[in-house]
Amino acid sequence: MEIHTIGIDLGKTLFHLVGVDSSGAVVIRKRCSRTQLLAYTANMRVHRIGMEACSGAHFLGRALREQGHDVRLMPAQYVKPYVKTNKSDYIDAEAIAEAVQRPTMRFVPIKTEEQLDLQAVHRVRERWVMRRTAVVNQIRGLLLERGLTLPKGRSHVDHALPEILADTQSKLSNSFRVVLAQLKLELDQLSARIDEMDRVIRNVATEDEACRRLTTIPGIGPVTATALLAAIGNRTAFRKGRDLSAWVGMVPREYSTGGKQKLLGISKQGNSYLRRLFVQGARTVMQHRTKQALGLRCWLDQLLARTHQNVAIVALANKLVRTAWAVLRKNETYRCPVLLTSSCDPGVPG
Repeated sequence: MEIHTIGIDLGKTLFHLVGVDSSGAVVIRKRCSRTQLLAYTANMRVHRIGMEACSGAHFLGRALREQGHDVRLMPAQYVKPYVKTNKSDYIDAEAIAEAVQRPTMRFVPIKTEEQLDLQAVHRVRERWVMRRTAVVNQIRGLLLERGLTLPKGRSHVDHALPEILADTQSKLSNSFRVVLAQLKLELDQLSARIDEMDRVIRNVATEDEACRRLTTIPGIGPVTATALLAAIGNRTAFRKGRDLSAWVGMVPREYSTGGKQKLLGISKQGNSYLRRLFVQGARTVMQHRTKQALGLRCWLDQLLARTHQNVAIVALANKLVRTAWAVLRKNETYRCPVLLTSSCDPGVPG
């Protein structure tokens, strides 16, 4: 029996394996646990093993690579077109085995344990940030029902809440004061947890040489730099900066037909967390553009002269993503853009 390619449909405890020969015919179907799967593949040699990129795929991919196999992970949406009939675990595994052999298939790099640890830090931190925002909004809403209006922003709540609790002349009931006190305690605890995660991120950004180079780019701090390294995996996964920008979702969606090109808004594909970080960084750079290097400042002035500010911010975020790719791929430090003309006149191309 000659097995050329194996497709594995992953599960929590059971895995469905389908092996095909060089002609694409199915020669084996097998259901096994994780331990049985690793024992089965340890004594065989195949051309390639394919899996969908999902929970547990990176661990199994590293384990199979340690056995000497060529393991490839694929996005689930790219495997779906190869499912020929109704859905079952074996049918999905067969579709994976067929998809992994396509020469134009796009693969997901297998992340290391360090990258997964850093990604876990960001995911937990993001959940706590969202929870803290929800607590702040709930406090503002409850106080509004009692006729107390607080401006937007967590700093206003942090400043006003202790005074509200200490004011004995207010008409707030004892039960409501207990609620506010518990919400304040939850808010303080979340802030302390987020600060601890920020400390971990800063330590990683300081120790990692690639993060140090990324943080020299305007608008990119330790959070964005570490999130980028945790997300993209292998730094050579993207051939050019536009590929990374498209994966983040910073390029226009295209709906062209009949020879007419039609570009829409940004695609919003890929990693929404990274896209939000880059847009926030670009917004900060835009707010302080007078403090930027002359070349970048003139480019932003020319951009603002012909388009809306929000569009310019997204364009700047796109530029930051491509710059970050160049810094990582070429192992070079960030160089400020050079002004090609002697004037910053918006009508003069830079």
